[in-house]
Amino acid sequence: MTLATLLLLLIKISLISLMIALGLQLRPHQLMAQQRRPWLVLRVVLGSCVLVPLVALLLLKLPWALQLSPGARLGIALMALSPSAPLTLRKAGAKGGDANLAAVLQVVAALLAVVSIPLLSDLFRAVFQVRGWDLRPGPVALQVGLVQVLPLSVGLLLGRWKPELGARWAAPMQSIALGINLTVVGIILVQVLPKLSAFLARNPLVIPAMAAMTAAALALGYGLGGADRNERLTCAVVTSMRNPGLALLFAASHGSTVPGLKLAIVTYLLVTLLGSIPFLRWANRPTHA
Repeated sequence: MTLATLLLLLIKISLISLMIALGLQLRPHQLMAQQRRPWLVLRVVLGSCVLVPLVALLLLKLPWALQLSPGARLGIALMALSPSAPLTLRKAGAKGGDANLAAVLQVVAALLAVVSIPLLSDLFRAVFQVRGWDLRPGPVALQVGLVQVLPLSVGLLLGRWKPELGARWAAPMQSIALGINLTVVGIILVQVLPKLSAFLARNPLVIPAMAAMTAAALALGYGLGGADRNERLTCAVVTSMRNPGLALLFAASHGSTVPGLKLAIVTYLLVTLLGSIPFLRWANRPTHA
């Protein structure tokens, strides 16, 4: 087994484990609580699944962004297309957000992704018409369905049938999925780190482009989140945190010949994690009457 094959297998395992864990830990009362605000869920999920990719499309069409290499541009596009990140629930809960709302938003985003990713990836491919943009709707929908929708459905059914199973296994499975995800990112970092300086030298505007995407996604989520401060923080986290596992899966299966693609995805993840820190500090600042 080659390292590339092993990484692809680990990515799939981490995505499937994450979705099963998400389904296991979602409780009926969490869904019932969100029924009182369906428009909040709808607009935030549409923001994460549709508006963020469209912002990326507009950004990548700007003259200065056209100077980026195909790998850098495709990496930004794939991360923008991939919602429902594994770090979302933990980050939302740790930063004072609403973990129940984050779980529901992540589930709905994972379900919508089976439609949004194929359609929008086809739009990206039609607009840019460069090698590597071969994310065809049919195979992408099948891929998203197998690694997200099917295991999520299994988790939801198991959690409903055996609630005690969900209570016991949801957190460990999520930790395992997160650990695998971080392992994959770490292996890729070790592989590509020697190439980072050359990548940044060829793409001096890639960090500003990724930082602009992070800022735009945070602002979208915060603006769509309603009046409650904790909800707005939660929606900002959900909207901005993209799914590197899903993006790397597409990179391995649809863009393996594009130089610098995996490096761009990992760089985007790091920029998002670092770029969100000042925003989260600002959002958690003490308020005075």
